[in-house]
Amino acid sequence: MASGSQLEAIKRAKVLMVGAGGIGCELLKTLALSGFRDIYIIDMDTIEVSNLNRQFLFRQSHVGQSKAKVARDAVLKFRPHINITPCHANIKDPEFDVEFFKKFNVVLNGLDNLDARRHVNRLCLAAEVPLVESGTTGFLGQVTVHVKGKTECYECQPKPTPKTYPVCTITSTPSKFVHCIVWAKDLLFAKLFGDKNQENDLNVRSSDGTNSTNHTEDVFERRTDEDPEQYACKIYDHVFGYNIEVALTNEETWKSRNKPRPLYVRDVLPDNLIQQNGSLENSVTEESVVSSMSSLGLKNPQDIWSLSENSKIFLEALRLFIERRQKDIGNLTFDKDDQLAVEFVTAAANIRASSFGIPLHSLFEAKGIAGNIVHAVATTNAIIAGLIVIEAIKILQGDFENLRMTYCLEHPSRKMLLMPVQPFEANKSCYVCSETPLLLEINTRTSKLRDFVEKIVKNKLGMHSPLIMHGSTLIFEAGDGLEEDVVANYALILDKALAELPAPVTSGTVLTVEDLHQEFSCNINIKHREEFDEEKEPDGMVLAGWIAPTQKDARIVSNGESTSAAHPAVTEMVEKSDDVEIAREKPGTKRKLSEMSEMIDHVHDIKPCSSHDVGDQVHPQEVEDNDDDDDIVILDENPETRKKKRLQ
Repeated sequence: MASGSQLEAIKRAKVLMVGAGGIGCELLKTLALSGFRDIYIIDMDTIEVSNLNRQFLFRQSHVGQSKAKVARDAVLKFRPHINITPCHANIKDPEFDVEFFKKFNVVLNGLDNLDARRHVNRLCLAAEVPLVESGTTGFLGQVTVHVKGKTECYECQPKPTPKTYPVCTITSTPSKFVHCIVWAKDLLFAKLFGDKNQENDLNVRSSDGTNSTNHTEDVFERRTDEDPEQYACKIYDHVFGYNIEVALTNEETWKSRNKPRPLYVRDVLPDNLIQQNGSLENSVTEESVVSSMSSLGLKNPQDIWSLSENSKIFLEALRLFIERRQKDIGNLTFDKDDQLAVEFVTAAANIRASSFGIPLHSLFEAKGIAGNIVHAVATTNAIIAGLIVIEAIKILQGDFENLRMTYCLEHPSRKMLLMPVQPFEANKSCYVCSETPLLLEINTRTSKLRDFVEKIVKNKLGMHSPLIMHGSTLIFEAGDGLEEDVVANYALILDKALAELPAPVTSGTVLTVEDLHQEFSCNINIKHREEFDEEKEPDGMVLAGWIAPTQKDARIVSNGESTSAAHPAVTEMVEKSDDVEIAREKPGTKRKLSEMSEMIDHVHDIKPCSSHDVGDQVHPQEVEDNDDDDDIVILDENPETRKKKRLQ
């Protein structure tokens, strides 16, 4: 039962809730039942069928509607007298600026990606509004608290950079199934069904430097006299047969690698099987979803198909796209909820995997990799939502001494399933809240301004409307409200090398980069560097400026853009204890540093996750977390004590 002071703080509070997905549904319910009366919800997503098993405020009839608005209506049915304002929008929209954030007493995040989390963190810092962060993945979860001037900010500890793969690995020398998924999803699927004007090179180069495009320049264009079966066979032979043969001519590539095997339809499927490959009558399921599995009588998505079955699925899926979804071709992007797209990508990835001697995977497994899916646990979301509200109430009461970052464990550790940790002080090397300059190593003679803007300013620093200054000279600006001629002038210099700009950027230059919307700026010291390791530094530039974790303290990537460190470590740590007990602390007491150190001693020796982890699911050039659900990402900070000062 809440005390009188708690109830009063709750009644007066204005709460901003960002995200109405897995955590968000639980959080809104818990806020309403805890007595909160003024809640503002922002979520840009609509409800999908795959949300219904755990986002309990939604029903089948709500599919396609705004999550924020449906969540509000559902909660008002049992708490009709509270004020809930829903907003179907992107938290990064200009209207949600610092002045907007200042209206609230606390911000509660239930987001699904690093970029949006960083954006909210910076606005909370600028508005001086406390932030409660959260995330879950399976049985694991955490709640962290960030109060300006009292704790570290969300970005005080460096988040693991998403794993990247050079394009040449994806197109020519795959060694993991995830490489095959990326190739099938982001190259082949996009080439066949996506924007025809988008740059996309599925071809490889032979040893004499000639490109395979010379052989079949228009191979992906379907001739008017070509029926769907003929076209599908032609594509199959080109990407799995001819392209592999061309790759094999480069003998240097295969000196230390196993050679792939070219695959042609005639070798995998007899002529009579090609002609009997599917039935349009069976290609539509009861839910009116076009499916090559249904057409071929394959039912279990957890079965691993043979090479022959994958080949049939590939040909049948391509035929069905042409005959049943012709109007979509040219505008499609991969969607994990598109059954035919998942079937096509699974089959294409498995055929390529077979060619390169990589183990095949089921459609269920391939869908998880392609869609960045980590299966959610509704109970974890409920636990985390409750912890968020507990910390929010402490903030509203001004009880900063008893704030806790809490980690939900899969197995008990020292008889605890919930591990509370005191927040850490701000990192003096944090470029966000401590304004520490960054260092960028880059080839200023070959790297273009566009590379700097896209790879560093937008992707790594998370700025959306950047302004770049060289001393008093404005080099570049982006965002709404710019005049057309200004935008055109900036477009002209984007492809200039940094050293060739009107205000040349060379070694020793200090650039100031600012985002007026976020009210955030930082300085970047430029250091010229001639060469970069293509495998280890595929961006062709290296950004530094924080105290990077040592090998011993290295954080572990888990889910796509997960900023988690050690939930695999925590799992190992807790395997030695079988007794279950929720961790409790006496009011006003703090866990001793030695006790916490003992509890996490096992964290430091854990190896990064395997290639089957969602962290390995990538685009050819950059990994992204593409899932739409907050409950499948992020374990943020690790309950570690190394070299960090606890709040006194």
